[in-house]
Amino acid sequence: MLESRKIGFPGSDGSALAARLELPSRPRAFALFAHCFTCGKDNLAASRIAGALAARNIAVMRFDFTGIGSSEGEFANTNFSSNVGDLVAAADYLRRNYAAPYLLIGHSLGGAAVLAAAQQVPEATGVVTIAAPSSAAHITRQFAADVDEIAQKGKAEVRLAGRTFTIAKQFLDDVAEQNFLEDLANLGKAVLVCHAPHDEVVGIENAAAIFAAARHPKSFLSLDTADHLVTRREDAVYLADVVTAWASRYLPAPEDPEEAAPPAAGVLEVSAPPARR
Repeated sequence: MLESRKIGFPGSDGSALAARLELPSRPRAFALFAHCFTCGKDNLAASRIAGALAARNIAVMRFDFTGIGSSEGEFANTNFSSNVGDLVAAADYLRRNYAAPYLLIGHSLGGAAVLAAAQQVPEATGVVTIAAPSSAAHITRQFAADVDEIAQKGKAEVRLAGRTFTIAKQFLDDVAEQNFLEDLANLGKAVLVCHAPHDEVVGIENAAAIFAAARHPKSFLSLDTADHLVTRREDAVYLADVVTAWASRYLPAPEDPEEAAPPAAGVLEVSAPPARR
């Protein structure tokens, strides 16, 4: 039996953050999911992947970053560092109220954020990135036409995915200072890099850079023809199947051996992601 709970917790600046916990009756472990830039916890990829993992006895908490969705706070005052702080606050909440997350999963900029936050969640044994950029500054390509105005005026209104957001200069300054790849060699956690070879938003070269920077145990999963937002249900289910099979090596053993998930068909572990063509 699966339960979906609405919960809340204070974020890095004290704002009340909205979250949802997909909770199996006998969870093998807990995972924390970070959504893509401006997407929110209830976007298709986040909800479908969380639901599919929960069906495989991995409890998943997903939440809206400060200033996004149902969470409080001003988006204009947030940045990559505050997102990392929100992730650490979410892990603290799980640790206090349920169990610390063994898995950190992030989509797009959320993938970069879980890599940056991972060392602050010592219990996590595995980190999964989905279509993640290899630098936080990559996100500025989504509003490249507005960067000069932001730098000159201190902030600007930008259109992202059909919605308007205020981006402040402090956001640009913050992402420019980030370099989480330098810390991957000392991460001490298993890493699974998931990326579609023809992702037109975040190119496959980003996956190559993350994979190269990480130390073993590390794995690469090609998402084949999936789009950047993983909008097709079959892609989300496939991703959840592979994550479950991969994570089984790094999670506590299930109480009932029959509950262990069989390896997903067609999983291929390679030494490096394919080059972009």
